[in-house]
Amino acid sequence: MPALALPDRAALLLDLDGTLLDFAPTPDRVIVPPGLIDDLCAIRARLDGALAIVTGRPIAQVDALLGDALYAVAGEHGTALRTAPDAPIRHIPLPALPAGWADRARSAAARHDGALYEPKAHGFVLHYRQASGAGDALRAAALAILDHNPDFMLMPASMAWEAKPVAADKGQAVRALMANPPFAGRTPVYIGDDVTDLDGIAAAEALGGIGWRVEPVFATPSGVRAWLHDLTRLRMPI
Repeated sequence: MPALALPDRAALLLDLDGTLLDFAPTPDRVIVPPGLIDDLCAIRARLDGALAIVTGRPIAQVDALLGDALYAVAGEHGTALRTAPDAPIRHIPLPALPAGWADRARSAAARHDGALYEPKAHGFVLHYRQASGAGDALRAAALAILDHNPDFMLMPASMAWEAKPVAADKGQAVRALMANPPFAGRTPVYIGDDVTDLDGIAAAEALGGIGWRVEPVFATPSGVRAWLHDLTRLRMPI
């Protein structure tokens, strides 16, 4: 585990799957380890609330997993934003998924034993964690479905391909969070694990903050959790 210090008056922005939580065979089988919610609550208090999750999952799924441990959540790659626990969820306008795309994506997954189709509000994910030989075929199928539509893009994820609107960007989520209290005026620290987090890291750095990727810095999500636990044991403010 690295000896990393947060800057003074930090705002901590965390990806969820692959960063805080270990990947599971399917997204609905992730496990929240004992003690993690307590650690997040303690860090939230130490940061005067400046703790947020920035994830591709819908906000309702984050709430179901982490309860009231968080102050703010940016879901669906930043296109759904809740800046405070009692604030309404704000959505940016996004194109609707074209007719037939969901059925074609579901059929593509069904052709490979162990592959999984995951619907999103404005896209879809084709998972091949349990169908490791299907990655190339699922990528080709997803690209055929998108058919160069300028409003959508295909992103690599951890053993998955995600089709999402071009406007869905974790960088904009970081900028939106940092414009609102209790994040405004603080130094953003973004931690994420995959390609979709690069926009969040770039936005944090552009705002004078720090971006860390899990694998080179913490090795695994358990390394991130151990580092967070150590933060709760510091006696000085963070």
